Amino acid sequence: MVNVQIRFAIVADIGGTNARFSRVDLDTLALDKVVVYPCADFATLSLALQYYREQQELTDIAHVAVAIACPVTGDFVKMTNFHWEFSIAQIKAELGLAEFVVLNDFTAVAMSLPAIRDAELVKTGAGERDLTKPMAVLGAGTGLGVAHLIPTAQGYIPLPGEGGHTDWTAQNEQEWFIQRYLAAHYGHVSPERLLSGPGLESLYLALAAYQQLDVPAKTAAEIGQHALDGSCGLSQAVVAQFFASLGSLAGDLALTLSTFGGVYVAGGITPKLLPLLEQSEFRSRFEAKGRFAAFNRQIATYIVTAEQPGLLGCAVYLKQKLAG
Repeated sequence: MVNVQIRFAIVADIGGTNARFSRVDLDTLALDKVVVYPCADFATLSLALQYYREQQELTDIAHVAVAIACPVTGDFVKMTNFHWEFSIAQIKAELGLAEFVVLNDFTAVAMSLPAIRDAELVKTGAGERDLTKPMAVLGAGTGLGVAHLIPTAQGYIPLPGEGGHTDWTAQNEQEWFIQRYLAAHYGHVSPERLLSGPGLESLYLALAAYQQLDVPAKTAAEIGQHALDGSCGLSQAVVAQFFASLGSLAGDLALTLSTFGGVYVAGGITPKLLPLLEQSEFRSRFEAKGRFAAFNRQIATYIVTAEQPGLLGCAVYLKQKLAG
């Protein structure tokens, strides 16, 4: 049990658009006082955090863990898709905190995996998970996050990374066209160029060009909705390609660390498109690894439907850190 003096903490999940804050009971990992603020409403993270503490009357809580959508490699943190930048030590001192932990957003999602309830996981395909084995998580939202989690006798070791920025590999004629189309626009074609909100929008234009269609651009939300309601064949083709490429990348992650603890798909996009998942090539592409197809067939894949995995993962990480 966590020392009663530090039973409660504040956790936050900071993305390129919104900042989510919550109080957490470190004994039970229960979240409450969850509030979402637009990042643009605050000049700095410090101001946003202090505003939350004051508005929720939590200024007595001095232990804080924050997940943020950018690499965290030292004291200085600079967001990728927003203008916030800060020193971890400076914010800790400025707000009088006893503990101020900052971790990559998908490090936090990875830490949440053992604590997510079964009801918040949708299994697709064969395989069973063994939570004593390595796990992988990836998720498409504003960008594409990737991380692994290693169980040990002393707790969990998260392995953050930038796997969304590796090379995307085309596997058929349509994908070769997409590769050339995106390379002409961006140079390097990473998985994030397809597997993200902006990626859906780029895919829409690439497939329109492939099919020689003259159509106006659509937002990611419009593409998703029109694919779900069946009103646009091109949008349906975009989502089909999205799931095929997502499955290929998930299968690569499974092979990289033999993730018999499961491969988990989080992020804001996939849960919204869940009705289209089973008819997609997601799982077949996950397993299509040549001589290692049978290997990947044993590994379970799940869609994470939990509302706040980043907040939960921050709580798990902080609790483990405080326990020593």
